[in-house]
Amino acid sequence: MLTEFNWALDYFDRIAAANERPALHIVDEDGTEHIRSFAQLSADSNRVANYLASLGATRGDRLMLMLGNEVALWEILLAAIKLGVVVTPATTLLTTADLQDRVDRGHVRHVVVGASNVGKFDRVRGSPTRIMVGGSATGWHDYVVSRDSSSTFTPDHPTGARDPLLLYFTSGTTAKPKLVMHTHQSYPVGHLSTLSWIGLQPGDRHWNISSPGWAKHAWSCFFAPWNAESTVFIYNYARFHARTVLDALVAHRVTTLCAPPTVWRMLIQEPLAAYKVSLREVLSAGEPLKRQVAFSIPRRDIAGAIVAAAHRANRQHTGPDPETRLDGASSAWLPRRAARCGGQRVGGRRRDLPPPRRTTARPHRRLRGR
Repeated sequence: MLTEFNWALDYFDRIAAANERPALHIVDEDGTEHIRSFAQLSADSNRVANYLASLGATRGDRLMLMLGNEVALWEILLAAIKLGVVVTPATTLLTTADLQDRVDRGHVRHVVVGASNVGKFDRVRGSPTRIMVGGSATGWHDYVVSRDSSSTFTPDHPTGARDPLLLYFTSGTTAKPKLVMHTHQSYPVGHLSTLSWIGLQPGDRHWNISSPGWAKHAWSCFFAPWNAESTVFIYNYARFHARTVLDALVAHRVTTLCAPPTVWRMLIQEPLAAYKVSLREVLSAGEPLKRQVAFSIPRRDIAGAIVAAAHRANRQHTGPDPETRLDGASSAWLPRRAARCGGQRVGGRRRDLPPPRRTTARPHRRLRGR
């Protein structure tokens, strides 16, 4: 039974040692690229952990993280895990009233916010430590100061596997958002299943089209790809354009893609065969993907698309997200055999295929310790 475990210290820092392979690759719409290696993120997150500690952050504190897809988000999440600080991710779409509710009910003691959203906190009551990323303002600590901290971090004591790690608020679609706590075991170890479902392999370039603040972002933009020693790829855009996304897939040789049905409905309007992508695995997540959308992908691009749902354990984000696989076997889009989907129809014929080979064994051994 796992009793002590800190994913950032016991796993990430181990695979990051002298590892100059890219862990994070962010491309902005203007072409600016931000690339961080595993080793660099390990050292920079140590600096951030020491910086947060200097501001009074201690084990068990609650920290609200409200950033877009930028390098600081990954640095801070790693740093918080190392410190034992509980992170409550927040989407940038939240209003001042939403933030006040989360600060109160989440007992938030620290907030890290991007410069474009600090104004939302002007009327938020309470006195959490306030840290701004990408600017400076009265009453806010400037995140850039963290670069002056030591790149060596020593934890105060071991982290319990069942200690709290993440505090999520549900979407509030049908009722007031509820608080859902996850531990140092339930997400980092639990999402080995996500790694397997996506089919990630070491060296992959994984793009999950998802917004920070939601659970899916942590699954597919943090734990799952890094458990597999894959690169997290992000393309930031102000407004979605299918052709721009397809161009990015080609230019940056993305090998695995997860996107919501809305994105797939727009992608299939384009001549997919004209884009020579490097994709091996594609998935859909967030809501059910209509079968007709999956099968709208030209057969010469994907020789027999499959639709297979992975049902979430419950509605409280405590298990895998309902993701839909769109695997295929052509040379144009997915140069792989049609994936396992026992009993599903593949290319108009019913086939039962053997389970695909996956790479869960290797990271699983590492998470248990070498």
